[in-house]
Amino acid sequence: MIPGNPVPAGEGRAKSLADVHRSVRTDHVSWFRKMLAFGGPAYLVSVGYMDPGNWATDLDGGAHFGYQLLWVLVMSNAMAVLLQSLASKLGIVTGRDLAQACRETYPHRVNVALWLLCEIAIVACDLAEVLGAAIALNLLFRIPLLIAVMITALDTLLVLGLQKLGIRYLEAVILGLIAVIAVCFTAEIFMAKPDFLGVAAGLIPRIDGKSLYTAVAMLGATVMPHNLYLHSALVQTRRIGRSIEEKRSAVRWNILDCVIALNGAMFINGAILILAGAVFYKAHKDVTEIQQAYLLLAPLLGTVVAAKLFGIALFCSGQSSTLTGTMAGQIVMEGFLNIRVQPWLRRLVTRALAIVPAIVVIWLMGNAGTFRLLILSQVVLNLQLPFAIIPLLHFTNDPRRMGVFANAWKLRLGGWVTAVVVVGLNLWLAGQTIADWAKASGSYAPAVWGFSLVVCGGMFGLLGWITVQPWLRVAPAVPAAPPTLGLEVATSELIAAPRYRRILVTLDHSPLDRLALGHAVGLAAQHKARLYLLHVEEGVTSQIYGSESSTAEVEAGRNYLDNLVDSLGEIDIDVETAIRHGSRPRREIVRYALEIEPDLVVMGAHGHGGLKDLIFGNTINPVRHRLNIPILVVRSPGV
Repeated sequence: MIPGNPVPAGEGRAKSLADVHRSVRTDHVSWFRKMLAFGGPAYLVSVGYMDPGNWATDLDGGAHFGYQLLWVLVMSNAMAVLLQSLASKLGIVTGRDLAQACRETYPHRVNVALWLLCEIAIVACDLAEVLGAAIALNLLFRIPLLIAVMITALDTLLVLGLQKLGIRYLEAVILGLIAVIAVCFTAEIFMAKPDFLGVAAGLIPRIDGKSLYTAVAMLGATVMPHNLYLHSALVQTRRIGRSIEEKRSAVRWNILDCVIALNGAMFINGAILILAGAVFYKAHKDVTEIQQAYLLLAPLLGTVVAAKLFGIALFCSGQSSTLTGTMAGQIVMEGFLNIRVQPWLRRLVTRALAIVPAIVVIWLMGNAGTFRLLILSQVVLNLQLPFAIIPLLHFTNDPRRMGVFANAWKLRLGGWVTAVVVVGLNLWLAGQTIADWAKASGSYAPAVWGFSLVVCGGMFGLLGWITVQPWLRVAPAVPAAPPTLGLEVATSELIAAPRYRRILVTLDHSPLDRLALGHAVGLAAQHKARLYLLHVEEGVTSQIYGSESSTAEVEAGRNYLDNLVDSLGEIDIDVETAIRHGSRPRREIVRYALEIEPDLVVMGAHGHGGLKDLIFGNTINPVRHRLNIPILVVRSPGV
């Protein structure tokens, strides 16, 4: 190992010709081609920084305070660039995403609490996307808002379809939607003719009690917590060398990717706020809903084109940002809990949790309620933000984890200043909001205060523990080692069987592997057969990037297979290994079996069925029906 160069968790000796199976090439000589090779993760992340929730907060800030809160967008963008750069560095250097790093560091109960808070943030983000897309459909095509909200459930199929096409199609669609949004607002800024001296004055920081709520919502809309988890996973899909210099180069290119992508997002957010300040604040028009902004643009600017461009950009914003929550949701669930569910089910549950409150609010409060719900969703995002920022700072500050890539004192200072600002604004906002709720509740004020203090106390208690955890000398959780194999026992239990030459064994890194391999080794030793060991990676990056995926989990899988090859070689078993990628292991197993034409397939059974099959997927039955090959199903005595 090179001194000062950390080895990612789960990484052992280098695999022969591993680069053939890793991610997108980044060793181009041309700086332009190298930039394109590293470009992509930050653009997928940036769509979350220009979603309909941002629109609501930017419109609210511009219509009520003119250009006064423009500095909040600039500050938020600077925070976003810093934090996303740190997240990408964590993924590049350690080979772990932020959720995986938390799982390996904190106790299980803490991880469950962090996961629940992150899921709440993802639902809040998805709620903004539901409302934004529904409002755009209502404005452009006169579809009733309640029906438009229900139609947004169909974009689940859009997301899953794009993921199946591959990452290049996904990135092309996202960049196309971002380009449409940028063109629309460039045209609208030209029509609005803002006061550029006033815009410049808006860069001077100033805030008061009236603008606090909107400022915090703008911060929450810009710096999204789940984007930190997402970015730390996406950067691992690039083929990066193992030396310090190669990793340092990758970190630099990803910082450039962040700066370009997130400044583009800031331009769009700034354009919305400037438009609202130039049109609505100047005309003393109060905007309490996005629909109102759409209807007021045409008469105030003297052209219907402005309103149509606004509606088109809003629709593109809702559709592009819906991808962020889906991918981040899979990453945090897999990272914190090590649980994988079917992608369609994950998306359906997230969207259902967002649609229900939207329908209730529209039914009870009408269109005006959707705007307040959008603002509230962004405040919820900001309240969860410290629970992602502080672990990220601790991990990237730690020389034991990061080696020579640990943050320098300037980055540490910037990171902790960002954390203090976010926590301070949250405390200010929480006190003001609870006081308003208590005042409005009349005789129920003591109950409101009591409940709020219990919830806030629990959250800040958890945040305090995470903050001081590195100084508590709590031993970090150690990732579970791959199951060892009792091969010497398996070879002594030979069973008469037909003549086998090729035996395919499917592995899933569970204790069942020992049982399946024990049976397969016994047969292989008797018949002098070759074993084919297959593992299918189902992670979100594997589903999107396929064979180009390269995460710590994929590396650990390769090392796991390497160790098996060594163990089996000691008892003269001929072995060939393969790793496939996809959301449906059964399909990859069938494809590989058709390629190698085995005489027998050995598979482990976890013993679940019914509802669990629906949630986690069923592999054995579809494989059994697709292959005309004998299948040996091995079950543990305890299942």
